[in-house]
Amino acid sequence: MTIDTIDSTRLEEFLGRAVTDLAAAESAAATYLGDRLGLYRAMATGERMTAGELASRTGTNERLVLEWLRNQTVGGYVDHADGSFWLPPEHAEALAHEASPYFHGGAVEMIAATWADAERHEGAIRGDGALARGARDPRLYRGVERVFGASYRSSLVQAWLPALDGVVERLERGALVADIGCGYGLSTAVMAAAYPSSTFVGYDNHAASIEAARERSAEAGVSDRVTFEVRGAGEVPARGFDLACFFDALHDMGDPVGAAAAARASLADDGVLMVVEPRAADRLEDNVGPVSRTYYAGSTFLCTPSALAQPGQHALGAQAGPAALTEVLNAAGFSRVRVAAETAFNLVLEARR
Repeated sequence: MTIDTIDSTRLEEFLGRAVTDLAAAESAAATYLGDRLGLYRAMATGERMTAGELASRTGTNERLVLEWLRNQTVGGYVDHADGSFWLPPEHAEALAHEASPYFHGGAVEMIAATWADAERHEGAIRGDGALARGARDPRLYRGVERVFGASYRSSLVQAWLPALDGVVERLERGALVADIGCGYGLSTAVMAAAYPSSTFVGYDNHAASIEAARERSAEAGVSDRVTFEVRGAGEVPARGFDLACFFDALHDMGDPVGAAAAARASLADDGVLMVVEPRAADRLEDNVGPVSRTYYAGSTFLCTPSALAQPGQHALGAQAGPAALTEVLNAAGFSRVRVAAETAFNLVLEARR
């Protein structure tokens, strides 16, 4: 094919899309700096201010802050009039308030870590595909906590657990709960704060994450009913758990069937497994859109390489979908599997013996 035979209209349409993506990618670095430097937080009151006033409040360079504000203005993040800039309250919800379920800062921190690990990703793709989770830029782990923390704080107790048959009542009476692949333990701490009569154990094979989880549970005031252990998902002991959970973790595991089977063996006879996964349809054609596009990118750089670095090398990917997840759980010995809840970003599956 030569340039003369190319559909020029289609080429122009694609170039428009590519330039839009390029602008978004470079501007994501500006968003990262806005979060990192506290620029959004300083503007969160909605007060109009000049670049000089913002720079003075944040201890930053006025000239560069002015260029940053111009980027934010033309991108629609910040409003501007007569030399003054302000952050609309709706935008502040996503950019400045970390406790908000709409907070966006953790995502750009993950992107920063992805770029920092670019050579490692290239090596994985040229090689066996493996890149161990513990070998990443440290910002990745903090970014993951901030991204998923927004969902866990706003949905875990309020919607996901109530969607499981009879589970909330058991937690209120006093249950034994396993959080498998707990990372920094935010999901564990959220549950422990809501259900003080229950006892929680978090498991993760990344020792640094477990250490952080212990620190965070102490800060949250729940360490009297929460413990953490460095264990792989296949090493979870059979303790008769009333509830076992995988929060955005099963697809990261090299042997998801084995991990689910170990979770099943750890449960009491009437125990329940909750699996929270990124929302996805079963067919690629039905996963078109910015959310799935983001998840597929994350799966390329984080989830799938992590799975391939583990024994088993059965990489589900971050967009597995309910059919593939149900197949894994059935293979692990669960006979009853259903999608209990669904949000814009997550699927919640309930599995029983």
